[in-house]
Amino acid sequence: MPEIIQLHQRALPRVSIVIPAKNEARNLEIILSELPPVHQVILVDGNSTDDTVATARRVMPDIEVIQQTRTGKGNALACGFAAVTGDIFVMFDADGSADPAEIPAFVDALLAGADVAKGSRFCVGGGSEDITLFRRLGNYGLNLLTNVLLKTRYTDLCYGYNAFWTSVIPYLDLPDVSLPKLEDGRMHWGDGFEIETVLTCRVKAANLTVTEVPSVEKLRIFGVSNLNAISDGFRVLRTILHERPRVLTSRSAVSARPAHSLRNSSKSTDLSLKSA
Repeated sequence: MPEIIQLHQRALPRVSIVIPAKNEARNLEIILSELPPVHQVILVDGNSTDDTVATARRVMPDIEVIQQTRTGKGNALACGFAAVTGDIFVMFDADGSADPAEIPAFVDALLAGADVAKGSRFCVGGGSEDITLFRRLGNYGLNLLTNVLLKTRYTDLCYGYNAFWTSVIPYLDLPDVSLPKLEDGRMHWGDGFEIETVLTCRVKAANLTVTEVPSVEKLRIFGVSNLNAISDGFRVLRTILHERPRVLTSRSAVSARPAHSLRNSSKSTDLSLKSA
């Protein structure tokens, strides 16, 4: 009980930001300086061949840099999640598409009672400067299919700007970061770009409480996106079908929600101060 009282007296939850990056030196030069001063910023480097790591350390000397253990965005995020020491962690892309000014809104949603704050470009107040009409239609169709098959009410399925209480990490059941690479060259399930959809499905399977947070996706600052509307769309579809049995099985069981000792303790998200 004394520890809980101490946490409640703290003005802010400890916020960690997890940034997976591969060859994003030019973008990190800009975005790291725009982040609010939080408890912890983790850069997960995907074996970059440019100055990603050196740039990050120059712009933010106290940044924590770790190397991912395998390949793929999913593995990078899992490595970052394993290094989190804050009460809350935020997934943040390195390409400049995520707006740092929105972080307080994600924290507010968690403090108000959600287990997960899920960014949405398609709810009221959200938007995108980057998505094409073709991708928008594809996202709409996949999102509708997900809501029908998984009994969810999401407005945005594949967006990578999200925040979680650190206590939910075991519920996500991501591949162990210490597992060796597969001998046949394939990725472990969840290691690749399917990770955003996997997280959405795992959150539903664990019966976690989700609050959507309006978010405006910005244009990538430098470089070219690796997204491919057609191949990535099929990957998302495969992920939904692959994860559906887990979700349906969980509906017959009652999952205990994780306890968050800071929930409802404060609505202050003045991130101009670091929390100890």
